[in-house]
Amino acid sequence: MTKESPRRPRVVVSERTFAIVASQFNPRYVQGLIDHAERELGAVAPHATILVHRVPGAFEIPVVVKALASQGKAAAIIACGVILQGETSHAQNLSRSVTDALQRIAVDHAVPVINVVLSFDNESQARERCLENKINRGTEAARAALKIAKHVKRRFNIIFGEISSGATDQRRLRTFGNFVRPSRGCASLLSR
Repeated sequence: MTKESPRRPRVVVSERTFAIVASQFNPRYVQGLIDHAERELGAVAPHATILVHRVPGAFEIPVVVKALASQGKAAAIIACGVILQGETSHAQNLSRSVTDALQRIAVDHAVPVINVVLSFDNESQARERCLENKINRGTEAARAALKIAKHVKRRFNIIFGEISSGATDQRRLRTFGNFVRPSRGCASLLSR
């Protein structure tokens, strides 16, 4: 893991919505991630709306992330959780399961999902990465969310926004929040 955070992106003046989905387990460390992420989002995107959704544990995070991704209203979703290694392999299995689910959701819904569901061997590692400022993963997650949201908007701007209702036949597109997906009948439209 890196010992330094990426540089802060430029201030974003547009209004965007960012969602944070956070576990209630290990609340001190998870709250540290949330606080740092909110602080960074607020500093770089002062007009952004930040929605925080709490779930019981890390295993439940993908359920809410998927529901938010399906709505298509968030520029990016940050998933926050802390898993501390115990005496069994449960933590490793849980971490892999959550990571795989979050990646699938991001790809399936074309919504940036920043995975900050972290596994630690001990509380010292959690404290250093969740509560302190030098390599805080909440700050890093916010910066990644801002950068990918900006990249997706700039690079793929043609598929964002509303499509006029005059689209017909093979050119019919469906809107999902801000994101426009082709209906089943026009898969070849985007490849032209």
